[in-house]
Amino acid sequence: MAEGVRLTNEQRLDWLRLIRSDHVGPRTFRELVNNFGGARAALEALPRLARRGGAARTRICSPDEAMAELNAARTRGIALIALGEPEYPRQLQTIDDPPPLIAARGQLDILNQPLVAIVGSRNASAVGLKFAQTIAHDLGAAGFGIVSGLARGIDAAAHRASADSGTVAVLAGGHNKIYPRDHVDLLETLIGHGAAVSEMPLNWEPRARDFPRRNRLISGLALGVVIVEAAKRSGSLITARMAGEQGREVFAVPGSPLDPRAEGANGLLKQGATLVTEAADVIDALRPIMGRLLDEPRQEPIEEPTHDPPLDHEPGDDERSRIVALLGPAPTTTDDLVRLSRTSPAVVRMVLLELELAGRLERHGGALVSLIA
Repeated sequence: MAEGVRLTNEQRLDWLRLIRSDHVGPRTFRELVNNFGGARAALEALPRLARRGGAARTRICSPDEAMAELNAARTRGIALIALGEPEYPRQLQTIDDPPPLIAARGQLDILNQPLVAIVGSRNASAVGLKFAQTIAHDLGAAGFGIVSGLARGIDAAAHRASADSGTVAVLAGGHNKIYPRDHVDLLETLIGHGAAVSEMPLNWEPRARDFPRRNRLISGLALGVVIVEAAKRSGSLITARMAGEQGREVFAVPGSPLDPRAEGANGLLKQGATLVTEAADVIDALRPIMGRLLDEPRQEPIEEPTHDPPLDHEPGDDERSRIVALLGPAPTTTDDLVRLSRTSPAVVRMVLLELELAGRLERHGGALVSLIA
């Protein structure tokens, strides 16, 4: 996208209304806007699409609700940055499901600087905390910003050690609902040279299901992710998996095989993650790819129609029945739905969109979908 291209105030309001409406996530948002030619037309199409998917009604964010959020954000110094605008993070826009709008506060320039994510155990060891502080400080001194999730333990240690050089806190909730609450002061300190980012409404109280969604932004913002300590089943390993899916470098710090907090990181090393014992290990791996990544063109604005077949037509009842009958709780690919239903990709996409807007469809990675019981 060319520098300087921005949404109008009216478009920003429409984008916010669309992403805040029921059952509209980042992927659905993009498909709607691309195929209806803009957020305003997509908003007008929502009720009939949801009805065709089986919903009696659907909640659409009103202009007053959206304007109230915009005004509240402006009052708090929070910018709502749209996908494709100059301030939108270059790295983040390359993932499969970038947020259409991010709410960012602080020094926004850091979002387009080279960033490294550092995450790990909340119940971290003294050794783990010390290493997180050391590597965050050293990476900051080398010109990298640090990304983490503002959690207790490793996240907080990385933020504190890079507060002066620049760090980004990715929030699971809204800017008015910081979690954990005892890190409000830490957040206020780090935005002096860094930033806080969220895709959620300002007053959104984070739930357990919101943390994996946040984790994809942590890895999406970064060139690579360093796992300092992680148990066998932990949110840090979710971040590492998402980093791999997004084409990011995955680094892991080895730990004692006797410490359960090191089990996840040691497992990543067995799977091929890059071993890290000092900041130079990360720097040496990332330097060769930094220039190429920063030279890649920005994403085109999505307020324009694409060349995809138009979605604004109603599939026949027999077509819809065949597609729905093929769906179940087990994820299946959209390609299989096209082949087995003997319908066109455009018809399958339309039926899936209707079901999703009715709250009956779940999307998974790898173009997999399943029906919600």
